[in-house]
Parts: sequence; C-alpha cells; structure tokens
Amino acid sequence: MTTAEKLRAMEILWADLTRKAESFESPAWHDAVLRERDQRVAEGKEAYVSWEDAKRDLRERCQ
Repeated sequence: MTTAEKLRAMEILWADLTRKAESFESPAWHDAVLRERDQRVAEGKEAYVSWEDAKRDLRERCQ
C-alpha cells in the first residue's frame, strides 16, 4: 500500500470506530497524556492543530 492508501484506510477505520465510541472505554494512560498535553498548551509549549489541517499536512508530506 502507498502511504496515501494507508492514510485513507486509517480514516475509514477511525470513522467506523467513532460511530461506536460509546461501546469502548479509553485506556487509563490516555487521560494522563491528554492532561499533559493540555498543560503544555497552557504553558505555550505546544499548540493544537485542527484535524483537517493535520490531514492536509500529512497528505502534502506523502506526495
């Protein structure tokens, strides 16, 4: 598979998983990671990027 095909497959899988989000629980480590990232954003050390921008950037890098 090409990188673009792999990314498209991941998008399809993610769309399916998010339709059924209430049927599974996030792992315990996930909360800690999110809190750490929120703290880094509050400190100005990181910034959030929209999902659409992130996908566009990935696609541009893979071409």
